[in-house]
Amino acid sequence: MWLVTIYCSAESWRKEATAFNAIVAKYGVKPLATKKMKDDERRIMTFEVEDVSDAESFQDECLTLDGFTGQFESL
Repeated sequence: MWLVTIYCSAESWRKEATAFNAIVAKYGVKPLATKKMKDDERRIMTFEVEDVSDAESFQDECLTLDGFTGQFESL
């Protein structure tokens, strides 16, 4: 199991939310948590992914979106 954490600003979320949700649906990852920060409305989203290659591919595809960053680690 792998934990993928994706970060984005409020502005990036407004512009890229539809594309991001399409990526999530494509990989069928399991959402664990979504946090919208009060101060600047940036988002922190965590997902559980079964396979390491899927975790890496999911993260890489998310990073193609403007203003999205991320990391993954073993659970």
